[in-house]
Amino acid sequence: MGIKEDTTPETINSVPICRSCGSERVAKDAWACFNRQSGLWELETVFDAEHCHQCEGETKLDWVEADALQNRRVRELNDRFRTEGLGNGSILITPGIQALGGDAVVSIIDEMRAFADFTDDNDPWKQHDFGAFEHAGEKVFWKIDCYDPSCTYGSENPANEALTHRALTIMLASEY
Repeated sequence: MGIKEDTTPETINSVPICRSCGSERVAKDAWACFNRQSGLWELETVFDAEHCHQCEGETKLDWVEADALQNRRVRELNDRFRTEGLGNGSILITPGIQALGGDAVVSIIDEMRAFADFTDDNDPWKQHDFGAFEHAGEKVFWKIDCYDPSCTYGSENPANEALTHRALTIMLASEY
């Protein structure tokens, strides 16, 4: 089997993405040769032309670590669930938050949805799964945990919505 021309130390454990839109749905022109012994088509030569299916046109490719793409997808799903309530999941509000009253709960949820103060210190994996803020003199935490659909075990792949139930917990820091 032929070796990809662009397999270098930089591309090992990396994924090509479109430089314009960041999509993984990219292609390169190539030749494949049929191997009679194996009964398979084998990559023979890869050419320079690069195409993005998302942009529907020519592009240039950038290589990013595969883990970075996984974290990006988890971050997108976490943000969508936290800010819009979309996706498979549950929102859990602790007794301490509930005791603050209905108006405070609504305000805290609004603050949690608007939270954007992610840093390397509070979000080292870039998954937007934790936040903390002050509300009326109280420190509030929110946390997203990813479980399997039955909520029995951790999700085997939090980047796959079909395999993941997100549990968003909102609590007072004193309840932690």
